[in-house]
Amino acid sequence: MTKYKDQRAGIFVDVANMYHSAKNLYKANVNFAKILETAIGNRQLIRAIAYVVRSKSKEEQSFFDAISKQGFELKVKDLQVFPGGMKKADWDVGLAVDAIKMANKLDVITLVTGDGDYIPLVNYLRENKGCLVELLGFKETTSAKLIETVDVFTDLSKYKKRFLIKK
Repeated sequence: MTKYKDQRAGIFVDVANMYHSAKNLYKANVNFAKILETAIGNRQLIRAIAYVVRSKSKEEQSFFDAISKQGFELKVKDLQVFPGGMKKADWDVGLAVDAIKMANKLDVITLVTGDGDYIPLVNYLRENKGCLVELLGFKETTSAKLIETVDVFTDLSKYKKRFLIKK
């Protein structure tokens, strides 16, 4: 699909989803700079937001700094640890609310995730806001139904050399 330079684009990255997919599939890290470059093409970037979870590990801050330097605005949430040891940290609702709030100022919304929980968001953005919705993800860990629902899917697994950084 052609990316027109007068299109206003917003990029919303589910960092935990992408991090774990790359780690589990390829024992590698995601090259978020290349993700941003690909998602934007020659379009006008309005916002690029990366949603991250802080777990207080030592290497985490340098990872967050690297994503920021690559052009992303970071939204940070602390990892919740419940009695009994269960952990929870997802940004699904926060990402969805941000995308909906910004939709009137965007022509194209790019989600970077594999999470099928975003299907209702995609449907809403397409049907009620008239946005083109694109998806970047690793096909092996991306919901098949989510892939069917978006306008354009880019399978990052097809371009491993571009989108992965070997550890």
